Amino acid sequence: MTLQDIRPFNAPRTTGDWSAARLAEAPAVIADVAHHSDHLLCIACSVLASHGESVAERRDARALLFVIDARRPISQAQRENNGEAEQ
Repeated sequence: MTLQDIRPFNAPRTTGDWSAARLAEAPAVIADVAHHSDHLLCIACSVLASHGESVAERRDARALLFVIDARRPISQAQRENNGEAEQ
C-alpha cells in the first residue's frame, strides 16, 4: 500500500455527509435483518431511534433495539455492559 492509497482514508469528512450516509443505510440494514449481525442491527436501530424522520420510525427502531437486546443471553449482556466481553 502506498501513500496515495492511504491518503483518501485520512481525508476529513464533514459530519453532515457521514450522518446522511448512515441515516440512508440504516433502513436497508433493518429491512434485511436476516443477513446482518445483531451488532450492526443495534447500530442501525440507534441511528434511526435518534435521527429517524418520523415519530413512528423512531419508536419502531427503539422497539426493535429492545427485542435485539432481549435476545442476548444474560451473562453475555452483563459482560458487555461491564466491558469484559471477549474480543
